[in-house]
Amino acid sequence: MEDGLDPLIHPLPRLRICALLDPVTQETFGAIRDLLGLSDATLSKHVRTLVDAGYLEPTNAQRSGRRPVSLRLTPGGRTAFHRHVAALTGLTGPVQEEQE
Repeated sequence: MEDGLDPLIHPLPRLRICALLDPVTQETFGAIRDLLGLSDATLSKHVRTLVDAGYLEPTNAQRSGRRPVSLRLTPGGRTAFHRHVAALTGLTGPVQEEQE
């Protein structure tokens, strides 16, 4: 990660999960699924990767399963996300809007 890009966050679904969770304290699994238009299975796979990396933290778990009811970014996850976004911004440089 010498360039600041984080291969764990870089896949678009994981980047979108982090972006959705960055400005909030926590969000429900169902809301994240619906807002991102992902299936339960797809979201679960990406959430598991981010939880295993220590970037996401389940805030509570369903009694009848392993899927978390709510998720939040950990302090380390928030730092990694901000570093990744800064690296992406550095790659693209300032974005200028087209004039009509």
